[in-house]
Amino acid sequence: VQLQASGGGLVQPGGSLRLSCAASAINLDYYAIAWFRQAPGKEREGVACVRSIDDSTYYTDSVKGRFTISKDNAENTVYLRMNSLKPEDTAVYYCAASTDCTRRPAKMVYWGQGTQVTVSS
Repeated sequence: VQLQASGGGLVQPGGSLRLSCAASAINLDYYAIAWFRQAPGKEREGVACVRSIDDSTYYTDSVKGRFTISKDNAENTVYLRMNSLKPEDTAVYYCAASTDCTRRPAKMVYWGQGTQVTVSS
């Protein structure tokens, strides 16, 4: 199983980025995919998740209305569209898979490598 995260970069406050998580050897019909992030000196936190059962989505409060998670089953890829980015969104972003959505990193079964997002002027 491989989860390949990409799309990070440097963006100005108020800007946008789209992260991608390409999944290999894993069927997104059976796994929820979540995005986590970890800023320096902070714990890893759940940002968004899409369930496999009904494609319902969940977001942490700080990104609601700005971030959108979506899934393309044909491409076996999950996206995280991030709008109105703020400096506090700066972190390494990871995608991860589990049987259901959870905020707890320890419950995730598979992890991708991180992609750095830096929001700065």
